[in-house]
Amino acid sequence: MARFMGRSWAARMFPGRRPRSRRRERPEVAGRRFRPWLSVRSVAGQVFVLQLVIVLLLAAAATFALVLQVRHDATDEARGRSIAVAESFANSPGIVQALHSTSPTKVLQPRAEAARKGSGLDFVVVMNTRGIRLTHPNPNRIGQHYIGGIEPALHGHTVTGTGPGTLGEAMDAVAPIFDSHHKVVGAVGAGITIQKVSGLADRQLPLLVGAVAASLALATGGTALVTRRLRRQTRGLDPVEMTRMYEHHDAVLHSVREGVLIVGGDGRLVLANDEASRLLDLPLRPEGRLVDDLGLEPHVADVLASGRDVTDEVLVAGDRLLAINNRLTDRAGGPPGSVATLRDSTELRALSGRAEVAQKRLKLLYDASVEIGTTLDVGRTAEELAQVAVDRFADFVTVDLAEPVARGDEPLAIGGVEMRRSAVHGIRSDPPFYPAGRIFSFVPSSPQAFGLSGGEPVVETDLSEATGWQAQDPERTAKIIDYGVRSLVTVPLRARGVLLGVVNFWRMKQREPFEEEEVSLAEELASHAAVCIDNARRYTREHTMAVTLQHSLLPRALPTQSALDVAFRYLPAESGVGGDWFDVIPLPGARVALVVGDVVGHGLHAAATMGRLRTAVHNFSTLDLPPDEILSHLDDLIARIDQDEGPGGPNGSGGGGGSEGITGATCLYAIYDPVTRHCMMARAGHPPPALVRPDGSVEFLDLPAGPPLGLGGLPFETAEVELAEGSHLVLYTDGLIEDRRREIDTGLEMLRAALSHPGRTPDEICTEVLDALLPSNPSDDIALIAARTRVVGTDRVASWDVPSDPAAVAGVRADVMRQLDEWGLDEVAFTAELVLSELITNAIRHATGPIRVQVLRDRALICEVSDSSSTSPHLRYAATMDEGGRGLFLVAQFAERWGTRYTSDGKVIWAELAIP
Repeated sequence: MARFMGRSWAARMFPGRRPRSRRRERPEVAGRRFRPWLSVRSVAGQVFVLQLVIVLLLAAAATFALVLQVRHDATDEARGRSIAVAESFANSPGIVQALHSTSPTKVLQPRAEAARKGSGLDFVVVMNTRGIRLTHPNPNRIGQHYIGGIEPALHGHTVTGTGPGTLGEAMDAVAPIFDSHHKVVGAVGAGITIQKVSGLADRQLPLLVGAVAASLALATGGTALVTRRLRRQTRGLDPVEMTRMYEHHDAVLHSVREGVLIVGGDGRLVLANDEASRLLDLPLRPEGRLVDDLGLEPHVADVLASGRDVTDEVLVAGDRLLAINNRLTDRAGGPPGSVATLRDSTELRALSGRAEVAQKRLKLLYDASVEIGTTLDVGRTAEELAQVAVDRFADFVTVDLAEPVARGDEPLAIGGVEMRRSAVHGIRSDPPFYPAGRIFSFVPSSPQAFGLSGGEPVVETDLSEATGWQAQDPERTAKIIDYGVRSLVTVPLRARGVLLGVVNFWRMKQREPFEEEEVSLAEELASHAAVCIDNARRYTREHTMAVTLQHSLLPRALPTQSALDVAFRYLPAESGVGGDWFDVIPLPGARVALVVGDVVGHGLHAAATMGRLRTAVHNFSTLDLPPDEILSHLDDLIARIDQDEGPGGPNGSGGGGGSEGITGATCLYAIYDPVTRHCMMARAGHPPPALVRPDGSVEFLDLPAGPPLGLGGLPFETAEVELAEGSHLVLYTDGLIEDRRREIDTGLEMLRAALSHPGRTPDEICTEVLDALLPSNPSDDIALIAARTRVVGTDRVASWDVPSDPAAVAGVRADVMRQLDEWGLDEVAFTAELVLSELITNAIRHATGPIRVQVLRDRALICEVSDSSSTSPHLRYAATMDEGGRGLFLVAQFAERWGTRYTSDGKVIWAELAIP
């Protein structure tokens, strides 16, 4: 049995760790916490006494050293200062003359005192060669012999000495005084008392005492902290109680049914309980040996000696499966090493293995439900099926769909139908299968053909022996076998009773072949993917129908006209067909109408509604109405359509068929006149048009913002602007400037930047605008029109004012003939004369106010007669005996087109004559 290596081992291995059994302390144990911690019998008390003795010895040694050092430094300083002052004074100017004077003391005493006070010495004494003082700080001592030896000085040497003096024990220096012949004529003695210099010791001694006191305080505090730490670690237990506690822990450690191993930082085993010895078949007394020398299997020894954290790692040890957990012991400042626990999980592993397989399959099915069918694209859905199954269920996946399915149609019969490889995905990038996009047919002997005919999955565990599969393409199948593909599961894709194709799951030789129990998982994957593919197929069919309808309703070519150079772009949304539309409509008088609109919503209903609105706009344009009136008529039309085709029907009784109601539409209608260069515009909830002037400046025209069509209740307003020749008018739908990732204001600024470049054609403008603003995945249709303005020059327009007098008709008629002759239109002169005569005569006879005639030469000859009357003439057929009523009939016969348009001042009757 493995036991603890020592009673103090746990305290060293896990410092500060509390025992699990938290017994209540006995009163006497708790009371002992307050016993004197400085008791000499305790470890803390003994440590404290030892620290106290060491501190006192260090303090005594420091004091002795300080005294010696101060004494030595004081002596050296006193000697140097004395020598310097004595020699300086002895060599000072005039001292020799003062010695030879009749009263040397009178001259030298002030100078000596000044030198003494300036140098900080205690005395500066000048003496003669007999040693008699001539100066002294105490005047009473002048004339007495100098105390000390001056013999060396009389021989020309400076001498120093220490001894008692008149001021106490002092350090003095005697320097000779030389005359000009280098003869000693006297001496100077200078000195300072040792006590005065050694005052430094008195200043440093308090610091030494303070340091000693601080050391004692730190020793006392450290002892107290150590004592508290020891008591906290031992929980106030004495050795007997600690022995009992560790014996209890030892019994628990060796009785648990879980192996425990403790490994030191040097890789040696510190402790192993009985269960660990049994599970690992450890030798007797393994403690202290290296883990690598215990006879363990290499992978088990590596984990125990790795020095890394391990959680529930399952390893094979003999015939057992061991779940190992390993934790490091040095995380919280503990000693290096690790603690490992072992559990025998052989039986549990078998059960958990089956549960893990089931869990992985459920996870795969869940991921398939999330990742397959994210788009309504048949090809993309097939690729998602292949991607979700690769690596977790199969090594390679191929998806083959019937050729009509990719177009959105239903295959009438799978047998003999051509298949298209829609997806190929695998663990490697060079699969030997048919590439995506390849069209082929399955031979009757192939497992795919069997599966499609019977509607059941087919498993081929060994493809090298599957002769029916090899008959599909012997050369290709041989490459697949050489590549290392081993087994196959093919599952038909069936949704709503329709067979769409087949999915093939392939595995390499490195994995186990498919088993029968795995077929159900393959069927689940194929079933979910088939529903998603069928949804995408049906959407593709509806989308194709909507696109076809939309393209048939949009203008395929622009009409011929001379007022504008027009270019357009139309891009349907990727997510579904919308209701955006545009139009360029020629109007009488060489004018042109530009229309752009957007029906809210997507799909067939939006496309059909767009076609109805476009037809209505054409019909209303033939009436030659101003833009605001055309928008009003469209608003009324949509309101009636909503009422008739809403869910409640026209009477609200549900008899309307329950079709989808219109949620709204926007429209912008503009009319440009190349003669006056005026453009009238009105909008119903639509973004404002952009005007690009010839210099490249861009302005978003501030048109009155009417409500969207279908709301009703609010009028529409028309704004009129004058456009310079060569200006560009840009109309667009909100899909161009609005996107999920940017606001409308940002889109407008981007459009402004894309348009602010002069000198471009309308087609170049459309291209560069789409390059700058087109989103990567447009979620809405985009309609864009760029129109450059032209102007009809004055040389192609002629006009005359006509008095309300029938006699004036002949003169106007003659003027018109002369103008047509100048234009070289003699061939239509007779027809124009007849038409204008009838129109002018009718205006004079039936209208009031001023009458004006205008002739415009364009692609046709346009004759216009305007008056102030709002009454429109109408064509009627005169009887045989009627004298009148044939004028407009003749106009209608000779003119290509004719009609009436109303203005703010009255009306204009116009007629277009073909120019040969």
